[in-house]
Order: sequence, then structure tokens, then C-alpha cells
Amino acid sequence: MTEGTPPEERDEEPTRVVTPHDPAADETDDADADDGTEADEEQLGPDVPDDVRKYERFKKIEGGTYDRANEFLRERTYVTAREWAIARLCADFRTETGVEMTKIGENLPELVPFMTDTYTPQAVNQARASFEEKVRKSGATFLYGAMSDFFTAEELDDVMYEATEVAKFLLEVEGVDLAVEDEMEAEDRISSVMREVREHSAALRHDEVCCPECGHEFGVDEK
Repeated sequence: MTEGTPPEERDEEPTRVVTPHDPAADETDDADADDGTEADEEQLGPDVPDDVRKYERFKKIEGGTYDRANEFLRERTYVTAREWAIARLCADFRTETGVEMTKIGENLPELVPFMTDTYTPQAVNQARASFEEKVRKSGATFLYGAMSDFFTAEELDDVMYEATEVAKFLLEVEGVDLAVEDEMEAEDRISSVMREVREHSAALRHDEVCCPECGHEFGVDEK
């Protein structure tokens, strides 16, 4: 991947991660082997901001590759590894004046192990916007499926269970420590919300519906 290449093209041909090997590192003395802080700082370089050095997300997949992360996400979600990682970075590097897109783009390989090239601020913004658009469209698609009576209550529970498991896995990969109690509480709350969605949508299907574009109301015959 090279800076300036359209992001979607980069997703189609992700760069393979190759971990550089420094022969001199084999001769590190015992003191350096016990404390790698100094060596890490030298590897990152003097211009890397402190908050970038201390960033701990995505450390669980340091040995992975962009290809593997991208394949996992494409099989289970609508977002790519690039969009996922950059969306998380934009949330974590948000200040009172906005998102630090220049910092994210310039330090992308240091922040996310499976990203190997720097990005322009425009590319960072484009990836974040793409992520947000896909989430909105996925949400609309899911809710329509849930509200339109295409699924039974049991089938909808299965859909929610699978979606929740994928979401939890991605959070764990990012470094979030999920307690069992918190997981169970979240699942209960989601199930409760979806039951309400089904109840209200059933009532809506037997009432008037309003066009989201023009506001015109259409009468719906009771079934």
C-alpha cells in the first residue's frame, strides 16, 4: 500500500505484514532483555508522540496479518479491517476540537500492528466515513428484517446471539476486558430491547405508516 492510493483498492490488495528483524537485537545484553522500554522507544523513533507510544489497542493480534484480519471481518461484517481499525482510532484520538487525523495517519503502523503504511488525513477521514455509513445501512437492514416479521422470535434471538458474539470478539481483540457478568447483562438488555421492537413493529404494521422521505402517511389494512 502506498500513500495516496484509494482506500478501497488497498482493501482489495492488502499488504502482507513482514516483521523486520534486526540482527543487532540478538546481541542485546541481559539488562535490555529484561526491560525493553528503551529499545521500543528507539525503534519507534524520537518523533512518535507519547500517547502513540502508550497506545495498547490491537496488541493481541500483533503477530497477525492484514489479510487474516480482513478475511475475518469480510466473512462476518460489512466493514474492512482498515475501516474497523481507523474507526477505533478516531474514537480514541478525539479531542475537544475534533479527531486527530494527521496523528492517526502518520503513526498508523505504530498504532495498529497489521497496518504497514501511513495514511493521509483525507484517507483516514474517508475510512471513518465509510465505517459510519456501513453501520447505518447495516442497522437499517437489520431493523427492517426484525420489524417486518420475516423472523420468528427464536430466529431473531439466533441472529442477535451471533451478532453479539462477533461484536464481543472484536472488542476483546481491541483489548477490552469483558467480565462474564457484564456480558450476560448486555445480552439480557439486548434481548429485552428486541422483544419491544417486535411488539411495537407488530402494532405498526396494523396502523398507519409514514414515508421517511416526504412524511406522507399511508393507510395499512389490518390483517
